[in-house]
Amino acid sequence: MADLESLSLLLEQSLNPQTSKQAEQQLRAQEDTQGFALTLLHVVASTNLNISTRLAGALFFKNFIKRKWVDEDGRYLNSDVELIKHEIIPLMITLPNNLQVQIGEAVSIIADSDFPERWPTLIDDLVAKLSEDDMVTNKGVLTVAHSIFKRWRPLFRSDALFLEIKLVLDKFCTPFLALLHRVDSSIDASSDNKAQLQILFDVLLLLIKIYYDLNCQDIPEFFEDNMNDGMGIIHKYLVYDNPLLRDDDEDSDADILAKTKTSISELIQLYTTRYGDVFDPMIPQFIQSVWNLLTATSLQPKYDIMVSKLLSFLTCVARLPTHSEIFNNETAMKEVTERIIIPNLTVRESDEELFEDDPIEYIRRDLEGSDSDTRRRGAIDFLRELKAKNDSLVTQVVFQYITHYLQEYHKFPQQWKYKDLAIYLFTALATKSSSSTNILLDVVQFFTQNIVSDLINDDIHTILKVDAIKYIYTFRNQLTKQQLLESFPILNKHLKASDFVEYTYASITIERILSLRGADKKPMFNKEDIQGIVQELLTNLFQLILKNTSTPEKLAENEFLMKTLMRVLLIAEGSVSSIAVELLKNLLSIVSIIAKNPSNPRFSHYTFESIAILIKYNHNGNWNTLMNIIVPSFLELLGADVQEFVPYVFQILAFLLEVSPESEPLPDTYKQLIQPLLSPSVWEFKGNIPAVTRLLQAILVKDYAAFADLMALLGVFQKLISSKLNEYYGFDLLETILLKVPDDRLQPYVSNIGVLLLQRLQNSRTEKYVKRLVCFVSKLTMIKSTDYSILFFEQVQSGIFGVIFEQFLLPSIANIGNLNDKKTVIIGLTHLIQSPKFISGEFQKLLTPTVEVLLQLTTSESIKSLNADVDELAGLEMEEISSFGSSFSKLNSIPVKSLDPSKMTLAESRTYLVGQLKQLDQQSNGMFINQVKSQLNEDGLKNLAILGF
Repeated sequence: MADLESLSLLLEQSLNPQTSKQAEQQLRAQEDTQGFALTLLHVVASTNLNISTRLAGALFFKNFIKRKWVDEDGRYLNSDVELIKHEIIPLMITLPNNLQVQIGEAVSIIADSDFPERWPTLIDDLVAKLSEDDMVTNKGVLTVAHSIFKRWRPLFRSDALFLEIKLVLDKFCTPFLALLHRVDSSIDASSDNKAQLQILFDVLLLLIKIYYDLNCQDIPEFFEDNMNDGMGIIHKYLVYDNPLLRDDDEDSDADILAKTKTSISELIQLYTTRYGDVFDPMIPQFIQSVWNLLTATSLQPKYDIMVSKLLSFLTCVARLPTHSEIFNNETAMKEVTERIIIPNLTVRESDEELFEDDPIEYIRRDLEGSDSDTRRRGAIDFLRELKAKNDSLVTQVVFQYITHYLQEYHKFPQQWKYKDLAIYLFTALATKSSSSTNILLDVVQFFTQNIVSDLINDDIHTILKVDAIKYIYTFRNQLTKQQLLESFPILNKHLKASDFVEYTYASITIERILSLRGADKKPMFNKEDIQGIVQELLTNLFQLILKNTSTPEKLAENEFLMKTLMRVLLIAEGSVSSIAVELLKNLLSIVSIIAKNPSNPRFSHYTFESIAILIKYNHNGNWNTLMNIIVPSFLELLGADVQEFVPYVFQILAFLLEVSPESEPLPDTYKQLIQPLLSPSVWEFKGNIPAVTRLLQAILVKDYAAFADLMALLGVFQKLISSKLNEYYGFDLLETILLKVPDDRLQPYVSNIGVLLLQRLQNSRTEKYVKRLVCFVSKLTMIKSTDYSILFFEQVQSGIFGVIFEQFLLPSIANIGNLNDKKTVIIGLTHLIQSPKFISGEFQKLLTPTVEVLLQLTTSESIKSLNADVDELAGLEMEEISSFGSSFSKLNSIPVKSLDPSKMTLAESRTYLVGQLKQLDQQSNGMFINQVKSQLNEDGLKNLAILGF
């Protein structure tokens, strides 16, 4: 059992970069010992230790709970679960804020798994700890409650979710409202006691957050019955003010009053959007109060989030026909523009400081679609919603202000903020969606008259240059391909600028232009379009990326540049072959630097995508050179155990092997990797599993004989197939083994493989597993022979194939949605029905049901007109990567090509089925189709007629 002293020492060492890796390994080695988690909790609770050590303990505990609480089937992974649940709530209540947050997340993870079935006392325990007068304890209890209840916010509605919420509501609503009243009256009684007010508002803020949690899925009857009571208190604190709680220091964070009003804004927006039928009578007073608050709040940055949420509420109001009319006249619109829109769109001194001092944060806040809550975003969204309700009125009123500010700028060019404001107003007015604009405005004319000059003028404020670049970015869909091509030299010039925001926006705009697609969904630009500029673009981008290599973090700071580099390489394809090796060396040198501290997951991802793209389009004739450059560098990364990069390394190593010339033998470096790849430690990290599986498959395809011991390889298959999360990869590996390993080597293991597959089918099958098993059976008929899949299972138990085919496989076929799987099943089962065992043998009764399902598959809408290959590059529009973690980081530029023994398209599979049915009919002198027809239902006969029978 771990003792508190040694554990705290290891946690302390984990904070030191020189000893962190070793300390982390030692901590992980103790995870499975009894009492480890409890001792870790005691470290967090110990007031005798440094706060940094306790925080390291809290973080490790949270991550330990993520990894080691339950497996995918909900089984506990350690023996201390009941003791942890018994201790964690009382402990968390007493912790300081920064530790409470981490332990709160751990409680949320535990509750997600155990509440309510395996932790039925949780809510009773929390309610029992609420105090009449001890607000410090109440704050702790509510922190725990919020960490549990906030899990509901993003979830889809389900019976289980609503049962859980009902259980909480039944026990928590009454004490919740009582505590809200108690806090309200205590605030009134403590109006001149700053310390008391602070703790009371801390509790009030949590109560408002929980108010939202309890109402996030549906409005409970309790809250509907107590609407005036609860929302009366909420409104009181939207307008509440007390100088003792205000912090007028411009550099400080938002004060507790602002945080409270921010949470209230979110709550009333929820009620306005979702529960307007019952909340409607109260909306007008909230509109007036929000308006007053917005017009009275200063422009200090610490109020930005509050103002953004208040604007978001007004945007929701503007969406409601019953209330939007208050804005629907010229007087109101002018007031909105002057008092709300313009003040919140105008560049402030703090924005200029951010532009200069933290440019990457400025860009993230400024970019459309950013998660940041900014005043500008809130004001633009509000204006656009008003415009959607009355396009002509809003355009007419706001355009007057645009004209005015442009005229003022021309009179006083040093007042660049006037033009910046005019451009923002015009952009907000002109944009409807990414592909359409306001027909009342001419975006190309505005571009010609007001933007072009700023793109080429070096003597204007940098923010106006950025505005001009961003104009192209915003309206790229409205410009012709020729106009966009003409913008490349100009944007490339801005890549040479010294200002961070200017060159980064130029980079972002180039990337977005190159990712445009035409009406045919094909990429608008190709390698010929950028041939004349590609080398200069790449040179400029690399110079910018390598501009600051002082630390790994600084180098990896600007993921936008690396994303553009990736996009340029993707469009350029093989046209950069003459410099591909040099480009690859540059990318690998970047990887070696950021590997010392992988701090920006997006930057890392785009870097590895760029490496993969270079290999993809430049390996022909260069394979040995690429191997000699990449493999040593990647082996270093594996040796250094840079865990964040391991999945990328394995994917690229696998791809290198997949594209190797047939004449090339399996390199020794890959042979030396086999043993480590089969070791359990590599498979511990979930994010490694798809990539390691792919690499093992690539080695098998290249040289199956490299696996001296098939038992170890089949052991990996067994581990994968037993997991609901990884069964897919288990099938991938097994199919490659069956395809590549000769039958005489496999024969001793075939029966055991069948047993494992049938055990999963019997004990813990999922719909996904059964569908994949259908594909597996289908592939066996193509890889081996028509009867092979039958014999494969019959070796386990005579007659078992008919049972599993009839009871499990046939019923699931109609639900197969993946088009590639449909094709595989159509071809595989077409093979199968030609077996004598189906035509006239023991499975004859399954013949017509199988034909019926095949007819259903081949006549479905999804199968028509599908000869075209899928555009792989479409997949490169990847989902946002925000953090390194246990999830797999897939390289979209080099997707896995699933085993396809048929080499047919989906449409060709339909033709193949028709041909084989005709052949069977001919062989039976016309009896086959008649026999099938006699047993088909009406839909089956219709489908048969569609195919020409």
